[in-house]
Amino acid sequence: MSDAFRGRTLRTIALPILAAIAGFSALPSAANAASCAGNPNALGTSRVLVVDPTEHPLIGTMQYPETLPLRDREVVLTFDDGPLPAHSNKILDMLAGDCVKATFFLVGRMARQFPAGVRRVYDEGHTVATHSETHPLNFDRMPAERAEHEIDTGIASVKSALRDPSHLSPFFRIPGLRRIGNVEDYLTSKGIMTWSADFPADDWLKISGQQVAKLAISRLEAKGKGVLLLHDIQARTVEALPIILSELKARGYRVVHVVAADAKNPKTPTEPSQWRLHPPSAPTVARTRWPAVPSHFVYAHKSQVAYPALAQLVAHQNGASKSYAKSVELLPRANGWSVRPVMTTPATASLPIPGANIFDVAEQTTGSVRRHARRPSAAAPHSARPRPARTEPSQAAASSARSPLQLLPGSAPINEAGFRQGSLQLR
Repeated sequence: MSDAFRGRTLRTIALPILAAIAGFSALPSAANAASCAGNPNALGTSRVLVVDPTEHPLIGTMQYPETLPLRDREVVLTFDDGPLPAHSNKILDMLAGDCVKATFFLVGRMARQFPAGVRRVYDEGHTVATHSETHPLNFDRMPAERAEHEIDTGIASVKSALRDPSHLSPFFRIPGLRRIGNVEDYLTSKGIMTWSADFPADDWLKISGQQVAKLAISRLEAKGKGVLLLHDIQARTVEALPIILSELKARGYRVVHVVAADAKNPKTPTEPSQWRLHPPSAPTVARTRWPAVPSHFVYAHKSQVAYPALAQLVAHQNGASKSYAKSVELLPRANGWSVRPVMTTPATASLPIPGANIFDVAEQTTGSVRRHARRPSAAAPHSARPRPARTEPSQAAASSARSPLQLLPGSAPINEAGFRQGSLQLR
């Protein structure tokens, strides 16, 4: 074998292997707890989740139906509003000590003021995202042009601090979570994923670090997994983070690092249901198959099934009972069961109708009744109104006895008193 041929053969074998190694090394690796230098009890980062922002542009169940496709007892740590060296550097030190990777949503003006802090976030393996230029808390009310300017300027400021624009991930969190449709649509049109969260720790409120840690863990326990919202510019967050990391380790939670898919890093395969915090279980579907005819049914093997004819009914005419001859009619069977035909009734079938005298009411013409029935018109002066004559009880009884029966107002007499026969049609 010649040296030239041997050289070409080695290059043919080695180049694909080297390319594969280079591609693999481009993907951020999980920081295994066992390999965390100087901390054998480190929490570590269990895995890297690669997402395509264009496929799931809105995540975080605090505001959206979908969230990151996490497994049970997995958590994603996120920090907003930095960098602020006085506190952000301490946060980064603690994360490095536990080999934990997080996502930082940086404010543009903070990035311009502390560019070294932005580069440190990226250099230590964390995901760098944006959080607007000046962190206004009226994104849901400001004009669309101003909101777009806040987004674009914040992105430009962080890119400038990083020096390499490719180091910025296409993730954005709206300040104060003041979401609105036109802002979300604008971010989606630029291929940027809008992040909300699954639960906060309220570290922007005037509470202690221990309370921040307690809220973070209790809310995580309530949901079982999700995206935790923290702020790296708060002293109480610096106090709370060691407790949070220790509790995550003790309770068996695993940290997931999220990065954006690109040409070198393909997305992690997922199912649509995994993007729900708690995927719905398989729905219960009603049986659509008609049950089989029981084998012991008397008509199970017959082509026709008997049913009672309407003529078996008993009708009452003029107070007398009239029974029709009992009979049965046969129905054809379809799919194992009989099909009920349209039923009609004999022309002689009828029902009783109440007569007019049922509604007759005898009126009592007592003094109080006449007083209300004979009110003068409103135009008559009070002094001109006639005073009704006093009626004694004996006179009222005699008057009532002589009063004819009258119909209630609004009623109409039926053709004849008593009961009459009318035809009944069943359809």
